[in-house]
Amino acid sequence: MKLITITVPDFFEGEADAITSLFDAGLEILHLRKPGASYEEMENLLFRLPAGYLERIVVHDHFQLASSWKLKGIHLNGRNPIAPEGFIGHISRSCHSLAEVTKYKSACDYVFLSPVYNSISKEGYTAAFTSDCLRKARQAGIIDTKVIALGGVTANRLSEIGSLGFGGVALLGDVWQQKGTDFVNHFKVLLRSVSVL
Repeated sequence: MKLITITVPDFFEGEADAITSLFDAGLEILHLRKPGASYEEMENLLFRLPAGYLERIVVHDHFQLASSWKLKGIHLNGRNPIAPEGFIGHISRSCHSLAEVTKYKSACDYVFLSPVYNSISKEGYTAAFTSDCLRKARQAGIIDTKVIALGGVTANRLSEIGSLGFGGVALLGDVWQQKGTDFVNHFKVLLRSVSVL
């Protein structure tokens, strides 16, 4: 199973070092999501990251960064629903219903389905699916390895997510709320848990 981490929406002091620590610990893909950030602010963060990790970053805004910085790719969402004309490379997308998964999955490298559980980082953003609904979606072939679970994902839910057929998890709150001494250790525990599913 893939373990993807999404940045918090706002920049914070030491963020480049924190992101680098996650990559050093084995993070495969980082989604750089900073709604409202300027192109220059995004570039400033990228500039402070080791060049070797840039190819593991997917941007949610300012898609031209993907080409100019040789990033992994782009992520489509409500703010930016269409890839730039002629874009060739990794494309992922946010989906908030099983119908959207069915519609968009084939045109993407993977899609996020959310919220699978009650969100940790967004207050009042509650689970949109029951376990039974997700099991039926797996049996129908809607949920498969191209679908990434997002929303309220924590270490104790990884086994259930694996059993539901998801191809991975995207983490935001569970990782970034650990900032401090246990930050990287917590991420390593998550990574080990995902690798055995």
